[in-house]
Formats: sequence, C-alpha cells, structure tokens
Amino acid sequence: MTWSISSCFITLVVLFLWRIEDIAEACKCAPVHLQQAFCSADVVIRAKVAGVEVVSGNTKYDIQQIKMFKGPDRVIHAVFTSSSSASCGVTLEINKEYLFTGRMSTDGSMHLVMCDFIQYWEDLNGTQKKSLTQRYQSGCDCTIIRCSSLPCPVSAPDECLWTDLLLADGQSGPQAKYSACLKGRDWSCAWYRMAPSKK
Repeated sequence: MTWSISSCFITLVVLFLWRIEDIAEACKCAPVHLQQAFCSADVVIRAKVAGVEVVSGNTKYDIQQIKMFKGPDRVIHAVFTSSSSASCGVTLEINKEYLFTGRMSTDGSMHLVMCDFIQYWEDLNGTQKKSLTQRYQSGCDCTIIRCSSLPCPVSAPDECLWTDLLLADGQSGPQAKYSACLKGRDWSCAWYRMAPSKK
C-alpha cells in the first residue's frame, strides 16, 4: 500500500513538473522584425503608460495614446494582458513611452502578449520610427523569413531572408534597424535600406 501511494505521488509530481514546463514553453517567442509585427497586428500605437490595475484576473494598463499607426479610428485608453507571465502576460513600466503591437478583441479592447512587439519608444531609431508611417505598410504583401542558421533558402519571389539573426544580437542588425522588405518593379520582394534618420 505504501509503495502504491509513493508511486502515485511520484507520478503526480512528474506530471506537475511536465505541465509547468509545458506552460513555460508556451511563452517562448521567436524574434520578429518590426515590419512583420506591424503587418500582422490589429493595432500599432505609440503610447505612454499612465496607470495599472487588476481587472477580472487580467492586468489593465491605462495609457495615453500619442500616435495611432494602424488600427481603429478612435483613441485607445487602455491595454490588457494576462496577470501571469506563464500565460504570456506583459509587465510594463508606469510613465514610460512604448511602441505596442497588439490584437483587438471582439469587445473592442486591445490585448498584449509577450510575443507582441513591445519596445520603449526611445530605443527605436529614426529609420524605424519613420518606417511606421511610410514603409512597413507597403511591404505587407512580402514575407520575411527568419534565418538563424545556414542554409536558409528563399522559396518564393515574395520572400526576404532575414539574416540579422545569424549575428550575436539579431535585433540590432542592419535589416532590423534600417531596412524594409518591399516589392520592386519586377514585383519580387527585396530588402531596401533607408539612410539612418536622426529624428
């Protein structure tokens, strides 16, 4: 009888640890180019975090919207995220200005998860900021293929190979910082580099 109880207890512990690992795995995010994040998001905004509260098990961040780059024709006053990092919840700093990409729910509220593109506004360079209004939208017909180890073949003319990820810090590479994947005159997609902007 004692052996049976011990066996059950060990099985439960193993299942519990397996489940915890499974939850942790759920929030692993692949690197994403800002253009990809822009194109796949329902909403892309620049906003300052003004306050925080827990509402029905979720975290609600009150925000002051500064600029809407993509999304509904109205001001967004709050963003919602899970209160748990295990459920891909996001932690934001009060009085900090961010660029958010996120999803709109059926009730019209904006939701963020860890895998969305969320970055301090001051950490974006001038080229990225300018591309939010002038370039990324025009490249949404193109597909950016992540390349983290060679070989990485491009299989279609509407694809751009993102090779920054071969570098130690892929998000700081030239394609991430200064380029957009756009269609050329022959309707195939390629990287186009914009001169760095100081704005």
